[in-house]
Amino acid sequence: MRAMTITPEHRLLLAEVPEPSPAPGEVLVDVVAAGVNRADLLQVAGGYLPPPGASELPGLEVSGRRRDTGEPVVALLAGGGYAEVVAVPEGQLLPTPVGVGAVEAAGIPEVAATVVSNLVLEAGLRTGETVLIHGASGGIGTVAVQIAHHLGARVLAVTGSSEACESARALGADAAWDRRTTDLPAVVAAEGGADVILDVVGGPLLADNVQMLRERGRLVIIGTLGGARGELPIGLLMGRRARILGTTLRSRPVAEKQEILARTQELVWPLLADGSVRLPVQARLPLERAEEAHGILRHGGHLGKVVLEVDLSGAW
Repeated sequence: MRAMTITPEHRLLLAEVPEPSPAPGEVLVDVVAAGVNRADLLQVAGGYLPPPGASELPGLEVSGRRRDTGEPVVALLAGGGYAEVVAVPEGQLLPTPVGVGAVEAAGIPEVAATVVSNLVLEAGLRTGETVLIHGASGGIGTVAVQIAHHLGARVLAVTGSSEACESARALGADAAWDRRTTDLPAVVAAEGGADVILDVVGGPLLADNVQMLRERGRLVIIGTLGGARGELPIGLLMGRRARILGTTLRSRPVAEKQEILARTQELVWPLLADGSVRLPVQARLPLERAEEAHGILRHGGHLGKVVLEVDLSGAW
């Protein structure tokens, strides 16, 4: 099969490799398209290795067809998505959302599961609360804005440009600011603070994030785009009886991923079907142009997801 491999020089190279052999409890999926995530960039750079036993190929989500039944599905992976065939635990498959095309569907599993696991299951976001979403124009951010809005939260969005702010408002944000030109702690304080903060930046924002939390607020850190170290104002954290949660999805046991996916299907799939939630796709590129796709994420400023087209002959 064709797959994008990682060279010793940390580059992506299209190559012919053996098809995976499914382990007990796994099924083969013939891939139509694969979502591109920042974790893939980190893996290519040598900084985010796959869990033990997982494929060494990059790619955390795909759309495709089960080889045993022909059913169109999406899959959440620990690796291996940049290929024509993947082996995946059956519990990490979901039926394709109704009304969603094959290419768009490839960018949904990782994003939707990340948002549900962190905003709903970890942070317990409730109706009437205020949530602050960093990186609100990215793949996770665009979906997080929409789901939080659907849950009845007041949504504050942070983006990297005035144009992206407009996009965030169109997706349901009640307020949006350009992080490059805004004193964020000041404007969030004027809004009364945040009950929940979803952060993809990491260390450099740690002190500001704690400052922006309300009493009993929850800061959920899911990325370290700005760095992995920061200064923690412990007294302020204690005084507000706030919590800091750090999570990843890739390394969780299959049983946990299955629970997250079940909740994701229950909450998000009906919203995708009726159009209440949509996944913006910035670019669709063929598999062999994966390095170009990574460049789009590396440069930033994109809206939503970048998706690799692997084999559209199986599209629906």
